[in-house]
Amino acid sequence: MRSWTHLVRFIAVEDCQVHLGQLVDTTRDVGRDTVDGVEVAVKVIEGTIFDGRVTDEIMHVKQLLSPVTQEQCSYIRCLGLNYMDHAKEGNFPIPKAPILFTKPRTALAGPYPAAINIPKCAQDDTSDYEAELCLVIGKSGRDIPEEEALDYVLGYTASNDVSARTMQMITAQWSFSKGLDGSCPIGPVLVAPSAIQDPQTLSIKAIHNGAVVQDGHTKDMIFNIKKQISYLSQGTTLEAGTLFLTGTPAGIGFFREPRVVLRDGDEICVKIDQIGTLVNKVRYESR
Repeated sequence: MRSWTHLVRFIAVEDCQVHLGQLVDTTRDVGRDTVDGVEVAVKVIEGTIFDGRVTDEIMHVKQLLSPVTQEQCSYIRCLGLNYMDHAKEGNFPIPKAPILFTKPRTALAGPYPAAINIPKCAQDDTSDYEAELCLVIGKSGRDIPEEEALDYVLGYTASNDVSARTMQMITAQWSFSKGLDGSCPIGPVLVAPSAIQDPQTLSIKAIHNGAVVQDGHTKDMIFNIKKQISYLSQGTTLEAGTLFLTGTPAGIGFFREPRVVLRDGDEICVKIDQIGTLVNKVRYESR
């Protein structure tokens, strides 16, 4: 058996049970394929995301799930204003150090058919998207040197930092307005560092109802992945299962003219090179 490179967590057509799998065709965009009804074959993975090995047993995807479960997720760390163009579009000063906020693991959600749930408190036409590269820490570490930082990465996936802007703007602390239940969808596939050797070479897009609203590139991060991991591990243990949302490029809905907001029934996608497309529908909660 061999280690995985393109891992999905899924409900199988064959037994309606949850499994881990390695994509058979790693060139396909599994996020779009599942939405479009294209058959997706995987090789079953034995073990967990941290120690899983690929078998020869073939199954097929009935439904994609978040590649990391809430139980496996120890912490969600998020960087604000980490792209030069995003800081400029909001007329914010360029940060001198990474700006950290967090989300609770109850914010974690998966790809379509999982929805982005907008609760009553955020149904004011200011719910917003932020397309981001997400990384998962694979082994615990503390005081990690930059030159060793990527050794701690288990894999990369796409994420959406869904934000309630009215709630965000009335306080200096962002965690509550960005930490509502289901406000952190990730997926569709977790790609190993052996397949993405340089995370600063990826284009990243947000697509709202078919229109590209963010079009950026990870090379434009103010603090690259190595610096983020090293800086945030100072005197702080980064546990295996920690998620990093690494910042968003320009084009968020709040700064667009006219503004773009997430409304009930909308489709919002995050598309990243070598990872594919995280697709979600927006659903306004009725209670």
